Amino acid sequence: MAKNFKALVVSEAADKSMVREVRRRSTDELPAGDVLIRVQYSGLNYKDALSATGHRGVTRKYPHTPGIDAGGVVEESASAAFKAGDPVFVTGFDLGMNTAGGFSEYVRVPADWVVPLPTGMTLRESMIYGTAGITAALCIEKLQQEGVTPEQGEIVVTGATGGVGSLAVAILARLGYRVAAATGKAQEHGFLKALGAALVIPREEVDDASGKPLLVPRWAGAVDTVGGNILSTVVRATKPRGCVTCVGMVTSTDLHTSIYPFILRSITLAGLDSANRTMAERRALWSRLAGPWKPAMLDEIARERALEELNPEIDRILKGQIRGRVLVRCS
Repeated sequence: MAKNFKALVVSEAADKSMVREVRRRSTDELPAGDVLIRVQYSGLNYKDALSATGHRGVTRKYPHTPGIDAGGVVEESASAAFKAGDPVFVTGFDLGMNTAGGFSEYVRVPADWVVPLPTGMTLRESMIYGTAGITAALCIEKLQQEGVTPEQGEIVVTGATGGVGSLAVAILARLGYRVAAATGKAQEHGFLKALGAALVIPREEVDDASGKPLLVPRWAGAVDTVGGNILSTVVRATKPRGCVTCVGMVTSTDLHTSIYPFILRSITLAGLDSANRTMAERRALWSRLAGPWKPAMLDEIARERALEELNPEIDRILKGQIRGRVLVRCS
């Protein structure tokens, strides 16, 4: 039997502007899939904001419901892997891009997109993490795989007050790394220190415009969430055999650097994507996030908003004004 529910719907007006409003929908309108989930929480990501403003590189067709994250309880399942009442969540794949997403009381998805809630984690916590959390975890895993240990020196996190950045700061500190949090928001120094940053540095320290092919080696590793010249600066200032992870492009998609950091210092630049990881990779990372990697201040990273309160938050994230995570209460 079809169920009526509310969802944030983005549609194109006659003048080509995009309109965002909470509407009533029916589960009959949802795409085909094995598992119907009653969504309790979602989380606001930069990609969601792009979808919500009509970015055709993210979402091809409108009307559409964004939300690349969704956490809730199985309502119906055609898969033997899940039964009604199971707590589960979905991050990435095509959810919220061209498949109706998590800014909604219900989603319907293929069973192989669904992750069982791991022991040690609540549904609320799963969406405080969301795509931002698994992305931060991928960066930290890559640093470890490249042999970057706490003993080797400081890890710089750029865009440190954002979702990925704040979670990376908190998890790295939890694991014993000395973290330098780079931000342009002087008023957020206390927030970053509370997450575990050993020092907070102004954005200008990682935005060198000298054009020098190499800078004084300072960082053992990096989590870069912004791209552009900041990423170039971090690459040029990384110590020999260090690793720079790259997951964002809010300042620019361009990267201007030379080959010198790579052949003279043997550094690694690793771009990472969380949307299409295998289920085995996902479960391993989520198990760590539920256990040994879980920050003590996880709850303080997020502030909660209802679907009806999302419009101003979408505008803020596009302007780089979000601190931490916006947790979306869906039902």
